[in-house]
Amino acid sequence: MQNAKLLNYLHLHFIVFIWGFTAVLGALITLDAISLVWYRMLLATLIVVVFVGITKKRTKFSRKTIVGFFIAGLIIAVHWLTFFGAVKVSNVSITLSVMSTGAFFTAFLEPLFYKRRIIWYEVLFGLVVILGLYIIFRAEAGYGLGIVLALIAAFLGALFSVINGKFVEKYNATSISMYELFFGVLCITIYLLVTGGFTNDFFQVSSTDWFYLFILASACTAYAFIASIHVMKWLSPYTVMLTINLEPVYGILLALFILKDSEYMQPQFYYGAIIILVTVIANGIIKTKKQRKRNTISST
Repeated sequence: MQNAKLLNYLHLHFIVFIWGFTAVLGALITLDAISLVWYRMLLATLIVVVFVGITKKRTKFSRKTIVGFFIAGLIIAVHWLTFFGAVKVSNVSITLSVMSTGAFFTAFLEPLFYKRRIIWYEVLFGLVVILGLYIIFRAEAGYGLGIVLALIAAFLGALFSVINGKFVEKYNATSISMYELFFGVLCITIYLLVTGGFTNDFFQVSSTDWFYLFILASACTAYAFIASIHVMKWLSPYTVMLTINLEPVYGILLALFILKDSEYMQPQFYYGAIIILVTVIANGIIKTKKQRKRNTISST
């Protein structure tokens, strides 16, 4: 059991590294956010449907469960829209730094879903994170819209993580992913149909964008999506969300290496980002120590 947890924890870090590359791909793809997300979810849905057909995973669920999958699919669709919207109106570094707040949104959401009390030091750390965000906003006020969109994306990502933590207790990760991706792209499709978004320009995609989209849909979405839900069988939603907060570290380093000048920020930005990341790490250390203490007490 302990080895399974360790392997899944290492697997989760690999997934998070891939997600760190997602924002870079979002910056490289020339499509706007809604087009990018629609193509990403459509391609990923097709890949997962084929995988479900090959592996013969369960696809029949109760109406109530299907409704739950629909809600989760809508949440992840809006999460990606705001995430890539933030990348487009600001940059990768701003977006990923603000996304670090996801663990603290989870700290408040988990008590609601898992019926546990709110922990005082998580509230304190949340206030420190707000200070880090304030420093980032002061340093890069011109990216205000990107910061707001990234905050919304962080909250929706946390909400999605907690909801899927409940689903994975009962259902297979691949089946969950198939329905959520399908419903997500369905919601965006309906929106585009209503608003007349399916224009000729919408379907004009360059070969380079198709290449990046395939990587985004296959490795960064279909594989990472299924795998991230699968590891929840062994790891709590909070642990998952906490580890995901290393995404900014991986992503910013990749962005600086690949995108270069467009990602260099003022020194104050990095002060704020460091405050957020150090706070998240400190929170994780305290969590781990308390969990070990509880395990020691229960085993005696």
